Amino acid sequence: MPRLSEVIAALENLWPAERAESWDAVGTVVGEPGQEVGRVLFAVDPVQEVVDEAVKLGADLLVTHHPLYLRGTTTVAASTFKGRVVHTLIKNDVALHVAHTNADTADPGVSDALAGALDLRVLRPLVPDPGDPEGRRGLGRVCELDHPLTVGELAARAAERLPATAQGIRVAGDLEAVVRTVAVSGGSGDSLFDHARAAGVDAFLTADLRHHPASEFMAAGADGPPALLDAAHWATEWPWCELAAAQLDEISDRHGWGLRVHVSKTVTDPWTAHAASASTTSTSATGAPN
Repeated sequence: MPRLSEVIAALENLWPAERAESWDAVGTVVGEPGQEVGRVLFAVDPVQEVVDEAVKLGADLLVTHHPLYLRGTTTVAASTFKGRVVHTLIKNDVALHVAHTNADTADPGVSDALAGALDLRVLRPLVPDPGDPEGRRGLGRVCELDHPLTVGELAARAAERLPATAQGIRVAGDLEAVVRTVAVSGGSGDSLFDHARAAGVDAFLTADLRHHPASEFMAAGADGPPALLDAAHWATEWPWCELAAAQLDEISDRHGWGLRVHVSKTVTDPWTAHAASASTTSTSATGAPN
């Protein structure tokens, strides 16, 4: 079996830490470099439920998209929920490695996995990485559909293909408008509104859309696209776990490591229920009254 340091070196080659944003906290959080790794679990969030899953699975390494300590800390006391995560990891010899914004901009990265889940063909990054001469890395992706759909049909596809959450898919725009091109960005995406409009796409699918930015975006484009599709943050990033697991599987096969690589199915979206409004004027993604 490979050592943790060998596996981490492979992961760093996929998602170099220097490509993370300056505010980000990526890399190895917990782990002894010399420990052997035989089983790896990928997940979006390093929360207690996922750590318990890793322990039950017998994983030696947990790889998550979201950082455990994004803003730093002065304590890892087990009386805090993040400290309890650290204690559980160390007591059970489970290492933790994080790939966040360095995985967002990777080629392939988080938005490639999101596009793949929706059967979209990637054309280019939405916000290209100026450090990539080939123009393949960057935030978000501009994509095209294999055949046109309406906004409502695209929303229904997203609701069907992405992991189920209480939120589902929210839509802003004409449900009957035709969509041929789509911009996607896994995770919070309203900071990319200007890029989505400049890309000339018919729809923009992302997560965590806030009232005022979304309202202003739609008002500014009152004469036409793009429509907005707002999915749950966790759901837009979970497909990356399957992509990343497949990448590590390929590396393991190439090196003869024999790693057993798993993807967590634990839903860590914080919202657990959705009560639909009783308004007779609201519509579903297919255009039928709720």
